[in-house]
Amino acid sequence: MTEFRFEGLTLTVEDIERSLAFYSGKLGLKVEVNAAPAFAMLRHGAGTIGLLAQSVAAKEGVAASSAVQKRGIHVEFSTDDLDGLYAALQARGVLFHEPPHDEPWERSMTALDPDGYTVEFAQGHRGRNQPARK
Repeated sequence: MTEFRFEGLTLTVEDIERSLAFYSGKLGLKVEVNAAPAFAMLRHGAGTIGLLAQSVAAKEGVAASSAVQKRGIHVEFSTDDLDGLYAALQARGVLFHEPPHDEPWERSMTALDPDGYTVEFAQGHRGRNQPARK
């Protein structure tokens, strides 16, 4: 099979500028494309997050997602210093839904973006980290 890469994902959002203020202004992601009010693309490392206005998506037949559906979608990041990142992001105005905590499979924390999507941060490399055993 020919190899392929995962590049990113696109979220439908109510307000591109409001989402840019969160992802770029508070989280520090780089804005690659700003075609507001219809679309924007952010980059972090090798991955991208597209932001597509719900009004544009609706023209393609995409129905608006409910708050519960949006909460079920996780935008996932990782770091080597979860507690340090927590303090730094709090200082930038990020409000956390769950502060740093241990799960059986990882140490993580979550915030909600302006549209209600879950933004999760985990310590270490996704799928290959375990919380410290006490």
